[in-house]
Amino acid sequence: RTFQPKYSDMCSTFYGGRGLFPEPVAYNASVHKGSVVLNSAVIVVTLRHKQLRQPLNFALVNLAVADLGITLTGSVPSVVTNALGYYIMGRVGCVLEGFCVALFGITALCTVALIAVERLFVVCKPLGTITFQTKHAAGGLLLSWLWSLVWNSPPLFGWGSYQLEGAGTSCGPDWQSRDLRNVSYIICYFSLCFAVPFFIIVVSYSWLLYTLRQVAKVGGCVAARAESKVAWMVVMMVLAFLVSWLPYAALALTVVFNPDVQLAVLVKVVPIYMAKSSTVYNPLIYIYMNKQFQKYAIPLLMCGRDPWPSEDDVSDVQTVLSPLNNKISPE
Repeated sequence: RTFQPKYSDMCSTFYGGRGLFPEPVAYNASVHKGSVVLNSAVIVVTLRHKQLRQPLNFALVNLAVADLGITLTGSVPSVVTNALGYYIMGRVGCVLEGFCVALFGITALCTVALIAVERLFVVCKPLGTITFQTKHAAGGLLLSWLWSLVWNSPPLFGWGSYQLEGAGTSCGPDWQSRDLRNVSYIICYFSLCFAVPFFIIVVSYSWLLYTLRQVAKVGGCVAARAESKVAWMVVMMVLAFLVSWLPYAALALTVVFNPDVQLAVLVKVVPIYMAKSSTVYNPLIYIYMNKQFQKYAIPLLMCGRDPWPSEDDVSDVQTVLSPLNNKISPE
């Protein structure tokens, strides 16, 4: 027995056409295959190589674990339900999928913010001579999981709920219910699980860029080149965050504050795809722009070959800032 959607157009012909529009299913499958390969590679190379098991890399591995969790608990089942055109896992399956995907998703968001804070902590040293240690990294990871668990558990106990979303082939937080408890939960959820991480990311990277700009003023061409490189990475990171989650957040708030709004199924589905696609370009941006991981991950993915060998494993930024801060590596 299938779980029926809460509103009539969820099982529309766009997804229910049984092969009429195979592109969304093919895209979904390709993205999720890439996510499994890339994030698994990050975990494997970290387990294999002791050099990568450093405190600054803990958050990167945690991000890979969270992204892999999103893919396995939500994205892979959605490929099947999208291909069928309707949801097949029942009410319990919907709640379980919604909770797991939300748990891993918010953990990933918090980890992205954690990476920004760690880079700020190491490069700018706002706490003076305190060095970044394993206990700091472990504490940050524990906080990201606890924060996500705290804010994704209430729907299991009556504050908010998990329901079908998009085209009725996947589940997530219920954005559409007019119930006061549900609306209050969604507002808190959006504020504390999207707005707060984004604010932390913007403040941290702005501070980091300001520090690098000051160094570049006295550091010559090498410092300027380092600043340019980090600025590009920061832009990529912030854009990736916005492209991934802003459409989904905007859609959710639109439905929360205007439950009667009529949206095309495509408008409901695309933001969900964009959010889940972050599981692919998160490792590309946060991991494979890191020369330490490049050194080991690329040969693993290329069956032992590295077509883009690095001439120098030490970044320009590290070279510029090391004399100032002893042990600094934004990568």
